[in-house]
Amino acid sequence: MLYTELQPVDSFEVRLAHPFSTYDRQMLTLFYQPLIGPEAVSLFMTLWSDAESREPQEHNHYYLMNMSSFPLQAIFEARISLEAIGLLRTYKKKIELEKRSFVYELLPPLDAHSFFNDPLLSTFLFSKIGEHPYRQLRNRFLEEPMPMEEYQDISRTFLDVFQPARGDQAMEMTAGMQFQGKTEPPGIPFYQSEFNFELFYSGLSDQMIPKASLRSISREMIAMLAFLYSLSALDMQKVIMLSIDENHQLTEERVRKAALDFYKMNTSTEPPKLQPVFTNAAPAEEPKEHMSRDEELLYYLEHTPPKDMLRKVSGKEPFLVDVQLAERLINLHKFPVGVVNVLLQYVMIRNDGKITNSFVERIASHWANKQVKDAKTALELSRKEHDQYMKWLKEGKKPAPAKRKTTREEKVPEWFSKRDNKKKTYEQPADFNVEEERKKLLKELGIQESEVK
Repeated sequence: MLYTELQPVDSFEVRLAHPFSTYDRQMLTLFYQPLIGPEAVSLFMTLWSDAESREPQEHNHYYLMNMSSFPLQAIFEARISLEAIGLLRTYKKKIELEKRSFVYELLPPLDAHSFFNDPLLSTFLFSKIGEHPYRQLRNRFLEEPMPMEEYQDISRTFLDVFQPARGDQAMEMTAGMQFQGKTEPPGIPFYQSEFNFELFYSGLSDQMIPKASLRSISREMIAMLAFLYSLSALDMQKVIMLSIDENHQLTEERVRKAALDFYKMNTSTEPPKLQPVFTNAAPAEEPKEHMSRDEELLYYLEHTPPKDMLRKVSGKEPFLVDVQLAERLINLHKFPVGVVNVLLQYVMIRNDGKITNSFVERIASHWANKQVKDAKTALELSRKEHDQYMKWLKEGKKPAPAKRKTTREEKVPEWFSKRDNKKKTYEQPADFNVEEERKKLLKELGIQESEVK
């Protein structure tokens, strides 16, 4: 797949949005490097140094491989990490049939205030470096307010110092021209298309949440929080309900805190982690030309999203609750897609076409204990259990519950048995008489009672 994206012979040129500063370097090193890794930051620094030359220079990617000592795959992965985090824009022009030219435009990092107020970036940084380093970093960039109560602003204005003059000629000379200037960092390029805003707004009536209050929260923030904490549109409705105050007002700070609290209560107390897609991405397996029926079924189960599978089985759009159940099995319980597809189909067969959460989770727990890792194993296990179930139905009896023994047998460790044996050797009989034993011992030793003091 790398061949279709980038080749060493492809040329590139680097442009700066505006000259960067030492502050930008600190932000890259301390804030962005934990998120995107040292390779991506190293590539950014290399491109930055190259762009600071007086004249823009064109190189091929062999040059970049030699300068960074990275293979082409590592350069490509570093590049798309910079694009995803909002530090790089890539433009491509096709020159020949198999040759391309790129323009890499470096963008400034966010400042500390914007970074800490961004729910995605701040949460991912917290999950990467931990609470104590996060607090130290935040305190390092805190601005201490000056005590200005005793001071008065006596600064002059422009008109206090300068006389107005006609600037028509100067304005005409510069009209329509583009000049270099400081560009505001754009932040993470985030798209909201995955979030179902129609469902989200339909469940919030004016009686519960006034529309004026909802307008104070941007659509981008709602979609971003839903992505960050893996929340559905229905979950985000609950988050909004949790964050509204007694005056029916909403603030971004309250919504962010409510989303975090909802995530902790329903998913995990650990913060969500940033996981690059390309670390888990595997090349798509091409179907074989001549496959058996079982091989075709396995290929379909392992390469079809559960939502599409449910749509095909039922012949209509699946309900949101079933799709969310499949997503929870994949994202939270880490079941492969093929195993989830087999599990849902098996439940529909056993349960007269119905998908019941409790039934699905009970079987999922059983399969997790059985270490079911792929669709083939899941298919074999489901067939075996279904055959056994049909056998019980044919014989007219239900599976008998496991009989409980009246006495519970536990495996006793070896050291525990030795301890008991050792204890028994020193055990005294119940009718042991100390005085008689003492007299016997004295008699054996030839000692008279009167000699004992």
